[in-house]
Order: sequence, then structure tokens, then C-alpha cells
Amino acid sequence: MATRKFQRNAEDIHRELTDILRSMKDPRVKDAMLSIVRVDLSSDLSACKVYVSSMKGLDAAKEAVKGLKSGAGFVRHEIGQRLTQLRRSPAFEFVADNSIEHGAEIARKLNQLKYNQPQQEEEEQEEE
Repeated sequence: MATRKFQRNAEDIHRELTDILRSMKDPRVKDAMLSIVRVDLSSDLSACKVYVSSMKGLDAAKEAVKGLKSGAGFVRHEIGQRLTQLRRSPAFEFVADNSIEHGAEIARKLNQLKYNQPQQEEEEQEEE
């Protein structure tokens, strides 16, 4: 069971990572329109797995992960500077995720169902 302090550290890292990603100059990261989906922090706070998704799809997220891996030292240094309550900043592992694209597809299908539903009901009434 995660303690309150552990959850707060994970939320702090998530918030700071979002800000750091916006300030990175690597074009692979900057042009991908990234969002951090989830942050998994190890119990000893030495490792952190960051799931990243892109509005442009999974391929853009994979390309951005390459840029994030090359800038992992910068990210780790920045987290250490910003979160002074941590004794050590964790080592980051970035993973591409397609949850934003998947969510947009579900919303598009629901929207399509919403607009097709009244047409089907009208067609059924006309047949009777």
C-alpha cells in the first residue's frame, strides 16, 4: 500500500516532468504534443517509469521517447534541482503509450453513434 508521502512524491515528479517537457528544446519532444499519462515510482525512489503519449499517435510518441532518452540526464538533473525533498533523483525510463489516441478513437466512435442513433430510429418508424 502506497503511503501519502510516496503518492505526493509521485505527483510532484509528474507535475515537474510536465513542466520540464515543455521547456525541452529537442525537436522530437517539442513537436510531438506530449502528455504524461502515468508515473510509476519504485518503492525506494531510485527508478521512475514514465508513460508518455502523443496527440499525433504512437509513432510520434516513440520518436519523442528517443529524444527523452537522450535527454534523461538533463531531466534527472532538473528533478534533483526542483524537488529538494528527495535525497536522490530517480533514474528515468520513458515508455511510449497510445492512450490519448485510443481515447480519441473511442470518443469519435461514441460521437458517431450519438449522431447515427436518431437516424436509425427515424428509419425504423418509417418502415412501420
